Amino acid sequence: MIKDASLQEVEAAMSASKQAFIHYAHTSLKERAALMRSIAIELDGLGDEVIQQAMQETNLPEARLKGERARTIFQLNSYAAACERGEWLEVSIDTANPERVPPKPDVRKTKLPLGPVVVFGSSNFPFAFSTAGGDTASALAAGCTVVVKAHPAHPLTSSLVAGAVKKALKKLSMDENIFIHLHGASNSIGESLVKHPVTKAVGFTGSFQGGMALFQWANQRPEPIPVFAEMGSVNPVFLFSEKLSQQTDSIAHQYAESITLGVGQFCTNPGIIIGVKSTAFNSFIELLASKVSAMSAGKMLHAGIASAYKLKSKEVLTQQDVQLVAASTPQDDSIYGNPVIAKVDGTRFLSNPLLMDEVFGPFSLVVQCEDIEQMKSVADALPGQLTSTLIATDQEITANKELVNVILSKCGRLILNGVPTGVEVGLAMHHGGPFPATTDSRFTSVGADAIKRFARPISYQNYSDALLPDELKNKNPLNIWRVVNDVFTKDKL
Repeated sequence: MIKDASLQEVEAAMSASKQAFIHYAHTSLKERAALMRSIAIELDGLGDEVIQQAMQETNLPEARLKGERARTIFQLNSYAAACERGEWLEVSIDTANPERVPPKPDVRKTKLPLGPVVVFGSSNFPFAFSTAGGDTASALAAGCTVVVKAHPAHPLTSSLVAGAVKKALKKLSMDENIFIHLHGASNSIGESLVKHPVTKAVGFTGSFQGGMALFQWANQRPEPIPVFAEMGSVNPVFLFSEKLSQQTDSIAHQYAESITLGVGQFCTNPGIIIGVKSTAFNSFIELLASKVSAMSAGKMLHAGIASAYKLKSKEVLTQQDVQLVAASTPQDDSIYGNPVIAKVDGTRFLSNPLLMDEVFGPFSLVVQCEDIEQMKSVADALPGQLTSTLIATDQEITANKELVNVILSKCGRLILNGVPTGVEVGLAMHHGGPFPATTDSRFTSVGADAIKRFARPISYQNYSDALLPDELKNKNPLNIWRVVNDVFTKDKL
């Protein structure tokens, strides 16, 4: 039986994290990268034990978990490489000009770590968005110490991964309190961590309710702190008639697979599909329904998520003029979630904000619009999203620029003729979006730019070269890209 940390243990953890930060904040980029690479090795070294434990706690299949662990290892290594490259520091140097009137000072800008970061593990990604996942990796890269609150849905998996992180620290003779792991199913533990005066930032992936609770606690502090919360999305898909008529069957197949992938338990699950009434759109709905009806119900992460899925999908289906289009055969076991497709006309959708809410699971609502103008009204009414998708020809994109611009204003990633499920780990990826998808649309939680969340700018003025941090020194000993007098260069000064 896993016990929640006591408030005294929270206090001790934050105090230890603060002390460790004093030194870790001034480690070199190479030292931080070495730590992340060592964590990746130790995570891989857990072998089958951690996979089997995660299978028991999450109901996720072995292949999915092995793939996710590989992704997590890749994240750690790629963020380590990005940490060393130093572009995230966004170094800029404006050299002095004493002849100018008034004289121009020497000013050089880099970034400093914020301080101890509290990371909340995610239920649906026990590796990639949890204990040693992207938030932890990017905070460590920035030079921040980390306190992880394990997700109560997979506490033993989290403990195994935490052990791997501790082993990496020990092998490198680094302070064990650079990373601290706590358990806490009760809200009081989360609140105490967020409100603790030592905490300087929070990373979270989960529900809107959970993310907003953390955000509100952070803003109730005497010193408010940033909460980087990714809170889900309905990821609308906009179907245009010409493209749909060309590939009706393949698009329906693609979306049946995407809606049901992982029993719909992805923050990028396509929860709303929007199109204009037409013969092609009717055919698409029929094909989607037949494909989804034939799919099996799957085990969800835990009974709480399964129960919430059934309640929320039932609530949507009881709304006025919402029609059930397809549902696969449900299982008697309460842990299973069966795929469901519903439909509603655009006018009713626009009049009922509840239909715009996320249903976390294998559910999608098809919205039938009268024309492109109503589709634009639907796009405009939707709140912020992680992703939006256009199924369209190039000509349809060009002919509907105003609609596309509305859609663009509401999302963090715009996909053309694909599916939103699947988030590539790379520098160009933006996994974020306007509120309520996240609490700050300027930042991503996937890709090396995620490091920037946990660092703040600092300018040094009239400092002697010997006293400057390495990235600002004249000889550029780190050999990183810098902006010197408005020019990108690696040259020495």
